[in-house]
Amino acid sequence: MSISLSSLILLTIWISMAQIQQGGPDEKEKTTALKDLLSRIDLDELMKKDEPPLDFPDTLEGFEYAFNEKGQLRHIKTGEPFVFNYREDLHRWNQKRYEALGEIITKYVYELLEKDCNLKKISIPVDATESEPKSFIFMSEDALTNPQKLMVLIHGSGVVRAGQWARRLIINEDLDSGTQIPFIKRAMDEGYGVIVLNPNENYIEVEKPRIHVQSSSESADEPAEKRERKDKVSKETKKRRDFYEKYRNPQREKEMMQLYIRENGSPEEHALYVWDHFIAQSAAENVFFVAHSYGGLAFVELMIQREADVKSKVTAVALTDSVHNVWHQEAGKTIREWMRENCCNWVSSSEPLDTSVESMLPDCPRVSAGTDRHELTSWKSFPSIFKFFTEASEAKTNSLKPALTRRSHRVKHEEL
Repeated sequence: MSISLSSLILLTIWISMAQIQQGGPDEKEKTTALKDLLSRIDLDELMKKDEPPLDFPDTLEGFEYAFNEKGQLRHIKTGEPFVFNYREDLHRWNQKRYEALGEIITKYVYELLEKDCNLKKISIPVDATESEPKSFIFMSEDALTNPQKLMVLIHGSGVVRAGQWARRLIINEDLDSGTQIPFIKRAMDEGYGVIVLNPNENYIEVEKPRIHVQSSSESADEPAEKRERKDKVSKETKKRRDFYEKYRNPQREKEMMQLYIRENGSPEEHALYVWDHFIAQSAAENVFFVAHSYGGLAFVELMIQREADVKSKVTAVALTDSVHNVWHQEAGKTIREWMRENCCNWVSSSEPLDTSVESMLPDCPRVSAGTDRHELTSWKSFPSIFKFFTEASEAKTNSLKPALTRRSHRVKHEEL
């Protein structure tokens, strides 16, 4: 078993401390000095010195992985599932490799949404200028024109993006359980228009510009010869500093800054923006939401902001292990009453699917998703959610029939 340089340094220090502590009172000063030295060591920096370069492929093929016919990620040569611990004792490097693969997965899912599901990628803000940061959502061709049904999908927080429920499931399980694609395809087969939100795409990252402080050598009053001499010294100093920095931190990553997207700087803002500019403008008589985890909180916040509009347009809401809280979010009594009648939350539970689960909050009913794994709740409750929407739509239609019948009878009587 090989011992890394950082491990060897730490081992040497600990052995020295143990030997000193066995000595008498005179050794206390040495112990204090060694402890001070140990406190100054940046363990992360030491670990970086032993890491291979953080230089990863930018395609699935480069990683030597591909999705098979079952939608499972497998190694092209061995057929084995993804291995996180590709290099032992290098957790940070393995995590960076996993994140790099995750970014490729995100782009892959975007491609599937467009090519496999025939969704359109719509840039937002809708009135964005050429230079400002932008995000996007995905919509079916009939999302705004379908007169009957529209389904809106909202994922949770974290690294997931439009079309995903959980990156971990996509990588370790399959595309069906980890993406929203089964929901999208079935919805379109059943005559729904579809809108896929992208609530975590709140900013773009750009490299932080280096601030150049004008030195006295750049003063126009100085003689050219003196200015050149100072510049030469400055360049030599910078060269030595860069060399030292490279040794001290060989895996130094670029300093980045975040530029937030106008009116879409948070999941809550994003949900409100898409409602105002797309969902509220749609022709659908019945709008249905599927919201996972933090997506449920974003929906409740949307309802607080647009209560009357949501009540008039939304027929039913399926939440999957939602983290909303009607008390903390200060949802009013009328909202809580509406949620009890029109929402259902499929929560992580070891009970069989659709078994009623007791709730401490006075909002929507809670039933088991048939799994105790949070990230699997959307996939496991998939058939029940569509059944719930069908029943809600039928109930709404039936509730309107008596009024229509009476009106029809009155009209006929007046004609006679």
